Amino acid sequence: MGKKHLSLIIVPHDKSGYKTLSFSERFIRNAKWGGIALAVLFLVVVGDYIRIRINGIRSVNLAMENAQQKEQLAQYKSSIGLLQRQIQDFDGYVKKLNLMAGIKSPDVLKEVGQGGRSYNAMGDQTLPSLPNPSQGNINTLQEKAVDIQKNLNTLTDFFQSQESRLSSTPTIYPTIGMFTSGFGWRDDPFTGKKTFHYGLDIAAAMGNPIMATADGIVIAINTDKMLGRSVQISHGLGTVTIYGHMSKFVVTHVGQKVKRGEIIGEVGNSGKAIGPHVHYEIHINGTAVNPYLYILEE
Repeated sequence: MGKKHLSLIIVPHDKSGYKTLSFSERFIRNAKWGGIALAVLFLVVVGDYIRIRINGIRSVNLAMENAQQKEQLAQYKSSIGLLQRQIQDFDGYVKKLNLMAGIKSPDVLKEVGQGGRSYNAMGDQTLPSLPNPSQGNINTLQEKAVDIQKNLNTLTDFFQSQESRLSSTPTIYPTIGMFTSGFGWRDDPFTGKKTFHYGLDIAAAMGNPIMATADGIVIAINTDKMLGRSVQISHGLGTVTIYGHMSKFVVTHVGQKVKRGEIIGEVGNSGKAIGPHVHYEIHINGTAVNPYLYILEE
């Protein structure tokens, strides 16, 4: 018995002849299974490609989301840090008001008595490193803000009832310039030895106006080897301010009344001075205090 086979007859259009292709049953069976295998392989490859593409898209989306989250986290940290700085600055401002008002807050007295925050030549407060954003930090800042608000309400009531006291409290810079030396121990610019500096030195152009930092009465107009031309003003309640190294007096006599911001002299380098500047001191009941603690304008 002959083998089973499949014949394929090819007839051209011009019917000039024909061709016959014969395929055995085994060839057809192998071709069928081979086609199925190729189809399965194709589907597997296509499916794997689709899976890789989907995973790739997911990875890109995750990377984008991660980058956005990092950016949001950085912005959040920056915002928290800025808020902390603002609250610290505001807290320092309120502490100055407490000091001027004479409110006996243990926290204020302890901080001032120990020197409190450190200050550089420009009078800036040193700040801690930025906090990591957390609910605890937010709660702490919120609590601090509430405490400051309560203290401000108390201070507002106090100063409204004692307007004359505030006008007689030295709260502004005596001239516009640059801090060159702060209150405290320093190397003497002439001898190089450690000496205590009882005020602030503010360098400015020769002839710049020097202003009274609060309402008061002129109690001394002096010229000596140390402060050169200097003026002393009494503001009442034991508060006296001193302005040294003037090039020129503008006030004319002891007993003259002056207002905050009124020009009392001009910047110079008279006395023991290196370059034109004003030496500014505040004394409370005869004791020199750090003038920066009383300056409210920033």
